[in-house]
Amino acid sequence: MNRRVLKLAAPSILANITVPLVGMVDLAIAGRLGDAASIGGIAIATMLFDLLYWNMGFLRVGTGGFAAQAYGRRDFKDAFRILVQAVGTALLSAMVIWVIQFAFLESAFLIIDCTTEVESLARKYFYIRIWAAPATLSLFAFKGWFIGMQNTISPMVVDVSVNLLNLVLSVVFAIGLGMGIPGIALGTLLAQYTGLAIAIALLVIYYRKLFGYIHIKESLKLKQMKDFFVLNGNLFLRSLSLLLVYSGFTSIAARYGDNLLAVSTIMMKLMLLYSYFIDGFAYAGEALTGRFIGARDLGSLKKAISVLFRWTLIVAAISTVAYALADEFLFRLMTNNHEVLASAAEYLPWLLIVPLLSCTAFILDGIFIGATASKAIRDTMLLSAASFFITFYTMENLMGLQALYLAYMVHLVVRTVMMSLLMKRKVLSKAVA
Repeated sequence: MNRRVLKLAAPSILANITVPLVGMVDLAIAGRLGDAASIGGIAIATMLFDLLYWNMGFLRVGTGGFAAQAYGRRDFKDAFRILVQAVGTALLSAMVIWVIQFAFLESAFLIIDCTTEVESLARKYFYIRIWAAPATLSLFAFKGWFIGMQNTISPMVVDVSVNLLNLVLSVVFAIGLGMGIPGIALGTLLAQYTGLAIAIALLVIYYRKLFGYIHIKESLKLKQMKDFFVLNGNLFLRSLSLLLVYSGFTSIAARYGDNLLAVSTIMMKLMLLYSYFIDGFAYAGEALTGRFIGARDLGSLKKAISVLFRWTLIVAAISTVAYALADEFLFRLMTNNHEVLASAAEYLPWLLIVPLLSCTAFILDGIFIGATASKAIRDTMLLSAASFFITFYTMENLMGLQALYLAYMVHLVVRTVMMSLLMKRKVLSKAVA
């Protein structure tokens, strides 16, 4: 079981490592283009795309759970039906996003409180990157499907290619050609479409012998789409709740000025840095949970969960030590702005807390996704999001911006407790023949 877990987790970890690196490079480029406003512009623009795309996270999450269970049953017709439905939904959603882009951006800046300079930079970034929507959303669907099919090599190849190309192009356009923030957006746009082309090529290479199972017209009939949308309706609310937490974190930080917005943006990147290792095991948990539930193999499911938790705790412990040793060094990699660095010192201790508080929540998320326990996931995330805002607004007068970090930790604890209590009823019971 250790070999099975590592075989699935290792490629995802390798791919995931490139994700924060690209985000950090974007911030590092912005941090050297000018003052703190450049970092703030990237932070706000990224948050705007989170508002759009995180709600579509069900395209990866729901697709992966359904595909894994179909794989466990050896039902390839159903597996390809799920892929067709997911990609079809992705393309339709992208068209809707294109139509509403102007209204969305104007509405967002009625709510977001930031400086005029930060807003101007965020707008420039947004109006370029928005044209990558079809590729971005389709890649969600392909990644979920590949993982569900117990294939983490293909999404690794796609992710590494996209992220490295994004990194190179962003440096070339933003600094080499002097385009600034728009250059970072253009690099992302071109990288996303390249990634979609690679995903389609890998689908042909690995699965062309199974293409006889594809029935596009039948798969897109309303009756066939019903289960897909019921599951994903709950997962949409889950994504919305996550979005509220992370966009709320950025929006609240923006109220404290450009320096503390820059600090909080970098802190969130660093707090999530270790999670890209955990996510590799969460993807393995998703694939194996779905597979063993589809095969009605309770013994293997329990063994897989035990092994996953063991690896998760190991990664969390190593990450805590790494954060302690790195201290301010990681922050200095992100910016050379002295005011931002001076403001960051009092927030660095949170990096030592986040791995052990969040690791169980992240791995349980993958397990519940593989079980397609969408109602439990929805309810957990709604409650945890509520706990985030309640904690912040209750403690803000006492702690100032520190209350924002406390609120983030509380929401992680709520996720862990809720899913732990629901595990037997919502996950293990599904593997009983």
